[in-house]
Amino acid sequence: MVRLQALGLRKDYHGQPALRSLNLTLHEGEVFCLLGQNGAGKTTTLNLFLGFLEPTAGQALINGVPVRPNAPTTHRFVAYIPEVVMLYGELSGLENLRYFSQLAGFHYPPAALGEFLTRAGLLAAAQPQAVRRYSKGMRQKVGIAIALAKSADVLLMDEPTSGLDPKATQEFTALVQGLGQQGKTVLMATHDLFNAVQVGTHVGIMRQGELVAVRETARISAPELQELYLQTI
Repeated sequence: MVRLQALGLRKDYHGQPALRSLNLTLHEGEVFCLLGQNGAGKTTTLNLFLGFLEPTAGQALINGVPVRPNAPTTHRFVAYIPEVVMLYGELSGLENLRYFSQLAGFHYPPAALGEFLTRAGLLAAAQPQAVRRYSKGMRQKVGIAIALAKSADVLLMDEPTSGLDPKATQEFTALVQGLGQQGKTVLMATHDLFNAVQVGTHVGIMRQGELVAVRETARISAPELQELYLQTI
């Protein structure tokens, strides 16, 4: 099933193209990692799928529904995990999850909320603690739990492994791989080539607003991807 699609998607700022006629189709269970330098168009792509930006041309679709002008509908299908997951520091992980799931229209008993956090990899002992004491990796896990509680079909992630230590990166990679195996579709903007090969089913390289190369990760090694990246950018 097609979950996420860009059809001739373009975004200009002050007459200058930030994204040039992007065509991209992601199916259920795919994890697609977007690589590229700053300004290549990765975050613009995510923001168009989130409905934060109006496209200059083309369409962004989620579950076959154009994001514009249907953002309230497509938001129900999507969860967004930014580089730093914004949570309420004085509330616990459990309380944050309850609050954000209720905002999305879901009301769960405490045991179910705890199960979502456990599935996202947050230890039971940490769940009642104030989020201000959490590491970045722990915050990311709450973000994934929110996505699970929303029953989101698509997860959009912007540099989710930036600043994580190797152990937290490994845990996050396993979580995202598990989401793909559960049928979730993930579009991730990242600078981490080596993690992209591990976590993704596909990688794409962007340059100056264009998607210039796409590869299946099963058919390319990390050194090969690095060489392709350097040749491409």
